[in-house]
Amino acid sequence: MTIEMKFDSQGQALGLRLTEGFSPTLKEDPAEAEVVSHRLLIRAGFIRKLSAGIYSLLPLGLRSTRKVELIVRREMNRTGALEVLLPAVQPGELWKESGRWEHYGQELLRFRDRHDRDCVIGPTHEEVVTDIARREIRSWRDLPLNLYQIQTKFRDEIRPRFGLMRGREFIMKDAYSFDADEAGADRSYQAMHEAYRRIFRGCGLRFAVVEADSGAIGGSYSHEFMVLAETGENGLVFCECGYAANQEKAELKTYATLAPEEPAGPLTEVHTPGCRHVGELAAFLKIPLGRIIKALLFETGAGPVMALIPGDREINPVKLKNAFGGVEPRLLTPEEAESITGVPMGFVGPVKAGGLKVAADLGIGRLKNGVVGAGRTDFHYLHAELDRDFTADLSLDLALAGEGDPCPRCGGRLAAKRGIEVGHIFKLGVKYSSALKAAYARPDGEEGLLVMGCYGVGIGRTLAAAVEQNHDRDGIAWPLPLAPYEAAILPLQVQNAAVAAAAEKLFQELIDLGVETVLDDRDERPGLKFKDADLIGYPFRLTVSEKNLSAGEAELRFRATGEVVRMPLSQAAAALRRLRDEGLAFN
Repeated sequence: MTIEMKFDSQGQALGLRLTEGFSPTLKEDPAEAEVVSHRLLIRAGFIRKLSAGIYSLLPLGLRSTRKVELIVRREMNRTGALEVLLPAVQPGELWKESGRWEHYGQELLRFRDRHDRDCVIGPTHEEVVTDIARREIRSWRDLPLNLYQIQTKFRDEIRPRFGLMRGREFIMKDAYSFDADEAGADRSYQAMHEAYRRIFRGCGLRFAVVEADSGAIGGSYSHEFMVLAETGENGLVFCECGYAANQEKAELKTYATLAPEEPAGPLTEVHTPGCRHVGELAAFLKIPLGRIIKALLFETGAGPVMALIPGDREINPVKLKNAFGGVEPRLLTPEEAESITGVPMGFVGPVKAGGLKVAADLGIGRLKNGVVGAGRTDFHYLHAELDRDFTADLSLDLALAGEGDPCPRCGGRLAAKRGIEVGHIFKLGVKYSSALKAAYARPDGEEGLLVMGCYGVGIGRTLAAAVEQNHDRDGIAWPLPLAPYEAAILPLQVQNAAVAAAAEKLFQELIDLGVETVLDDRDERPGLKFKDADLIGYPFRLTVSEKNLSAGEAELRFRATGEVVRMPLSQAAAALRRLRDEGLAFN
């Protein structure tokens, strides 16, 4: 039967016969896949690995990717932002001018061209877009302006993992706003905040918006948009008062539990043979972990630093980085630490810091009977107290917040969840416009610096996060807006002329109604067709079989819930169209 194919507004065909398609599915999990999305996107034929952190998008993967891009474009255009396409290769001079050539790190892929000029493959485009702004924006009349692009980026991750979640090459939407003053920048930021909410609602995802650290991009204020998933790589904390933050950003002014107070005593050295770890030491001394003061040695760019934190808490490297000029701290190896202190790690402590700079978590100041390394092998001090027995150069919040800790806003208890970062918005201020001298003429004739914002969405990460949030043991269960095709028709006996003709007729009806549909016209076993449909994750599945046909029915299965309903075959296309429209309207 000849099908009259129709196309959507983006030029995509509404229908696909699997005998004419390319969606190579796999029965077994790929050995290198560590997370659900990586495993399922490979098995379902969406992506294939080229090299470490670099993936090809196959037809189904590209189709779903384009759907994310379409939702992003729609909401960005709604705000009045204007789309551009900036070069992937950028001159190194711009990065030197901004100061990030030295500070960005080894993730910045640098190379020299044939004229021996420094170049980079752009991981982000602040410098390029600011260069455009300083050349083209002349007056306050040209403001506000918001330029965005959807572009391939490259970050030379040392350990690319998790498929599209943390690759070296990735597709990203980044936008940059330019305003005359802080008030205008606040309005632009809020407009992007609302647009991002619409984007992720439009993708059919459950998400949270949390306060975040600005990282290598810089700036004074930022929020992350997190898709909620048990497999998320980021820890998030929430309070009923409305406070929400990434664990790395969350303030921690006090703890949910403090070590029990005991009468203070004099500093006392005690023999602790072989107790190099806090668990071993707590068991040996029969004390709670919170009484132990962990001493960790980091290289911060300002020389080695001894960071102190209670033994029952985890240190937050982002807070440590911010305390020491934004340089990424590196935990020293036990060998490096011993070469500096002269004693094995586990017995190092602040009483004999040996001239090291000491940064103490705020919780250390509340301990009156702390246990610290004595500065010699197999010995610790009991009853150690800050400002009596040792001093700290810095006293600050260094710990990761967690479940049950007090909210820094209202004092209530924090709840913890896991999330995957898919969007990040930054209030940049004049960080880049000052460095690159991007100025404009104010109404009074004086010169002012452009006030900037930066707004990113990880396109591939959003796709991967959707899988992490929406899957079961059989495969992907796509939210309707991101599915490569909305429906699949499975004729179970393609050699039966009546079954094949009924499936073809239903295929044409759905295409005519604008429903994106796959016809599995392969001469394969029913079990294989069912497995592939569940693995790929089409939201609706219509089964046409000899049995159903004899009853004049089609069987409709909902992928997300597994619910199965039977309906007259003559009404199936119209009913599915209504269900599709209701699902899209909900998002």
